[in-house]
Amino acid sequence: MDTAEETKRLPFPDRSEIRIESVLQALADPVRLAMVRQLAGADEISCGGFEVAVSKSTLTHHLRTLRESGITITRQQGTTRFSALRRDDLDVLFPGLLDGVLAARQ
Repeated sequence: MDTAEETKRLPFPDRSEIRIESVLQALADPVRLAMVRQLAGADEISCGGFEVAVSKSTLTHHLRTLRESGITITRQQGTTRFSALRRDDLDVLFPGLLDGVLAARQ
C-alpha cells in the first residue's frame, strides 16, 4: 500500500473570473465572515478546524461558497480538506477590501 497521500486542489475560479458581486455576497453571511477572519490569521485551516457553530453539512456549504466565489482555495489531502485565503488575488483585484472587512467590528 502506498503511504504517500495524493494532494489535489478543488476547482476554483481563476483570478480573472472573480467578481466583486460574488465576493460581497459570500462575505455578507456572518458564518462565512467569521471563517474568513479565522483564515486571515492562519496559513490554512482543515475543514474540521473552523470554530463555527454550524452542522458539518452547513460548514461544507459555506466552504464551497467561499471557494466558488474566489475567496478561498481548497486542497484535499487524503480525506481532509484544507482551505486558505486567496489574499494576494483579492488584494490585487479589490485593494483594501479584505483589510476593511477584517477591521470592521465583529
